[in-house]
Amino acid sequence: MASIGQPAYRAKQLRDGVMQGARSVHDITTLSKDLRAQLAEKGVRTGRSVLHHSVSAADGTRKFLLQLADGRVVETVGIPADDANRRRLTVCVSSQVGCPMRCTFCATGKGGFARNLLPHEIVDQVLTVQEEFGQRVSNIVFMGMGEPLLNLPSVLRAHEILNKDIGIGARHITISTVGVPNAIRRMGRLALQSTLAVSIHAPNQALREEIVPSARAYPLEALMADCMEYFRLSGRRVTFEYTLLAGVNDQLRHAEELAALLRRHDLRSHVNLIPWNPVDESEFQRPSRRAVQQFAAVLESAGVPVSLRNTRGLEAAAACGQLRNRHQKQPLEQFAVPT
Repeated sequence: MASIGQPAYRAKQLRDGVMQGARSVHDITTLSKDLRAQLAEKGVRTGRSVLHHSVSAADGTRKFLLQLADGRVVETVGIPADDANRRRLTVCVSSQVGCPMRCTFCATGKGGFARNLLPHEIVDQVLTVQEEFGQRVSNIVFMGMGEPLLNLPSVLRAHEILNKDIGIGARHITISTVGVPNAIRRMGRLALQSTLAVSIHAPNQALREEIVPSARAYPLEALMADCMEYFRLSGRRVTFEYTLLAGVNDQLRHAEELAALLRRHDLRSHVNLIPWNPVDESEFQRPSRRAVQQFAAVLESAGVPVSLRNTRGLEAAAACGQLRNRHQKQPLEQFAVPT
């Protein structure tokens, strides 16, 4: 704004307009018609993506495919739920187009990796879900496409905007990771009030290497040491995500070994069990309800806090581990960008 001779408060009007849902500069009516035309002529864009496609599940969960300025498509999911006193709306946001971690059970990893998302491309996902549901977003989980800690600068900037500009409390934001060397300690030093969710998926190094290829370069003991340091620095409990794969990591001995692993390390923790969600071209199977309940019971009897994630959006291929689209590597050819 200063570069075109406008006062500083015009920049805030521009920013507020985007945060309030403006898809183009012409939508920001706090600016004069002449100024909006001048900005459009200079090629100023709001950075909003185009809703390419959406699909809904019977439980109200909705997956959105958003077309970015370079034609690539990223997925985000809106998950409504009723609490005792209010209706929550959680957004599962993506941090990358695709994912380079290649976890064996995850659809997104099978689709390859294209690039990191920019901060505005992350925030745009939340704005889109708010607009499509007609409801304020209450919770954010960085559990969509990509490894958030491989794109930490953009994730942290988006976190700041979501917290300060959109008004989502830091304690209602969860950042998930399969583990990136040095990144968890850095998160601890930042002392964010958000939740760190570590995708552990196995109670020992050998099994984890089979499920999570990156574990070869970042051993389980090193990951746990970093989680201990995160807790020491931040005082925040660590959530461990554990995807249950039938006959692979869902046996009672695995539960006992996981409990022993957590007891051995000095940190407050919580285990979130996730029954595997079906993915095309995968050899894995979803565990039985009995196996899931028995696994949880072993952890509980060992004094480990545990919860079971309810599967949402399964019919829309929007459940945990299912996010993938055919445009991860190959962008769309045509794109109508908002102006």
